[in-house]
Amino acid sequence: MDHDHGHGMDLPPLTVARALAPGGDTVFLIGCVAFLVLYGWGVVRLQRRGDRWPVGRTVAYALGVLSIAAVTCTGLNDYGMVLFSAHMLQHMVISMVSPILILLGAPVTLLLRSLPAGGPTRRVLVRLLHSRYVRLITNPIFTITLFVASLYALYFTPIFDFLMESRIGHLGMMLHFVAVGLVFFWPIMGVDPGPHRSGHMMRMLELFATMPFHAFFGIALMMASGPMVDTYADPPASLATDAVSDQSAAGGMAWAFSEIPTVIVLIALVIQWYVSEQRTARRIDRTAERTGDRELEAYNAYLASLRTR
Repeated sequence: MDHDHGHGMDLPPLTVARALAPGGDTVFLIGCVAFLVLYGWGVVRLQRRGDRWPVGRTVAYALGVLSIAAVTCTGLNDYGMVLFSAHMLQHMVISMVSPILILLGAPVTLLLRSLPAGGPTRRVLVRLLHSRYVRLITNPIFTITLFVASLYALYFTPIFDFLMESRIGHLGMMLHFVAVGLVFFWPIMGVDPGPHRSGHMMRMLELFATMPFHAFFGIALMMASGPMVDTYADPPASLATDAVSDQSAAGGMAWAFSEIPTVIVLIALVIQWYVSEQRTARRIDRTAERTGDRELEAYNAYLASLRTR
C-alpha cells in the first residue's frame, strides 16, 4: 500500500483521518439505530400482550449495540484509519465486548416470543435455527478456528492492507468482526436457543481454548521490532507517535481483551449453571413430593382395605 498520503506536519490528525476514512460509520449508525428500534418493538409487543421481559436483558442489549456505535460512529473511527492502537480498540470492542452484551439480551428469544405463534416468519426462523447451516457455524471446531484465524490470517497476511484500501473492504472487515464475535459467543452464552447446547463445563473449555492464541497474538505485536502491518507503518507526524510504539500499544490491548471478556462470560456461565442446578433440584423435589403423595395414598388405601376385611 502506498503511504505517501501527504499527511506530514501541516494537517491536523482528524483532517488526515477523515481524508483516508472509508465512511463506514454511517452504515453502522443506521444499523445500530435499526436494531435498537427492532428490539424495543419486541419488548413493547410483549408488554402489551401482558408478558414480562427482564429489564436486565434490555439493558445488556442496549449497552451492546451502543458500544458498537461508540467505536464506529465517533471520532475513534477516524483515528482507527491511521493508528493501529485505535483500530485494535475498535476490533476488540466489537468482537469481544459488544457480542457478549448483545447475546445476554437474548434477541433471538425476544424475536421468537414477539412473532405470531403460527406465523410464517416464526416458522422460517425456527427452521433456520435447527438447520444444518446453523449447526455448522455454531460447532465449536468451526467457531474456535474462525475466531483464531480472524486474528492471524487477517493481520499477518496482506489481506488487512488490501481491505483497508477501499470503503467496502473496511466496512466488510468491521462487520466480519461483529459476526465472528456473535457466532463464537452464541453457543457459549447459552441464552438464546440454538442447535448446539454443550454442558456448562464444556462451554468453559471452549471459552478458554482461544485465550492462548489471543495472548500470543498480542505478545507478537508487542515484541515486534518493526511494523507488521503496512497500513500503519507511517502514522501522521501530528499524532506524535511512531509505528512500533503504536503497534506495541495495539498488542497490549489485544492481550488485555483476551482476559476481560473471558471473566465476564465466566461469571455469566457460573450464574447460569447455578440457576440451572436450582431449577433442576426444584423439579426433582416436586416430582419426589408427587411420588411420595401417591405412595402414601396407596398405603392408606391398603390399610383401609385391611380394616374392612
